Amino acid sequence: MDPLVSLRKLCLALPETTERLSHGEPTWFVRGKKTFVMYANHHHDERLAFWCAAPPGVQEELVAQEPDRFFRPPYVGHRGWLGVWLDVPVDWTEIQSIVTEAYRVIAPKKLAEGL
Repeated sequence: MDPLVSLRKLCLALPETTERLSHGEPTWFVRGKKTFVMYANHHHDERLAFWCAAPPGVQEELVAQEPDRFFRPPYVGHRGWLGVWLDVPVDWTEIQSIVTEAYRVIAPKKLAEGL
């Protein structure tokens, strides 16, 4: 299945999530305001990925453990966001967990508690 279709399904399943283009890429927002996941193909370097919010320390840990699957994304990496390659073998159950955690980091407390 198309990685964008799969990612979209996971993001839009979360409460009060919307999608719109941001910087030319599909991006998902909580309550239409706060970004929690951004599809990343805008450099058109033949790599597919997404960037997402992550709890403190997660980016460093995952990038150190599996640099072939995770990376520090440009522009938002300094804020702890995680880059996830989608052009390698992907475990969609793991991706669902990563997306859900990104949502929890960004969503208002009451929405995050409802998961």
